[in-house]
Amino acid sequence: MNNKEKIVQLLKTKSSTKQEVFRKTKSVFAEFQHNLKAKSDVINNELSDKDVQVIYTSAGDFESKLKFSGDTLLFHMHSNIFDFQNSHSIHKTKYVKEDALRSFCGVINIYNFLSDSFKYNRINDAGYLIARVFVNKDKHFFVEGDEQLGLLFNDFKNQQINTVQIDKIINETILYALNFDLQAPNFNDVKVVSIHQILDMNSNQKLKTAKRMGYKFSFETNND
Repeated sequence: MNNKEKIVQLLKTKSSTKQEVFRKTKSVFAEFQHNLKAKSDVINNELSDKDVQVIYTSAGDFESKLKFSGDTLLFHMHSNIFDFQNSHSIHKTKYVKEDALRSFCGVINIYNFLSDSFKYNRINDAGYLIARVFVNKDKHFFVEGDEQLGLLFNDFKNQQINTVQIDKIINETILYALNFDLQAPNFNDVKVVSIHQILDMNSNQKLKTAKRMGYKFSFETNND
């Protein structure tokens, strides 16, 4: 087989498969978005406290957010298709050995952020990747993630993603975020602060500030 024939062959197989995986993953992500919107409506109907709401927003075909309590889950579909390193366990399965093109996957990343990070535009705040959903051309899938997220959805050979599985994944990520509480940093790690950090904090959080904070000038104390 000459180089031209090799190029045509790769375009017919690998490139065509990647396009198919992209379309399948995009349709799966659309189901995620539909489920997130429906779930926010259902939960809000169950909540009596109007100060506690679940808010769904979409930023197009590749990104959606679910805000609840002090947390925001960000769902993001990557536009590229990925394979795995040869040492990855996926390549050791009979399912992939029978068809190597089955290892090509689209990925949906799920991040956990503090809602205030978006509200106050705190661009230096860190979020956490809590799960990655990999989907192939057969709509078989598995999830990499912390705790239960990585244990419940790891049967790549037999699991096909559908509305039931999507609902389970979303529920698990919500529970994970609700149980992943914000912890105060060690005192020694935060006791030194720069003027730049204070000015940046005041600007980003739109806090009202004044030069006099918690003390009085001498002429004021004399009038007490």
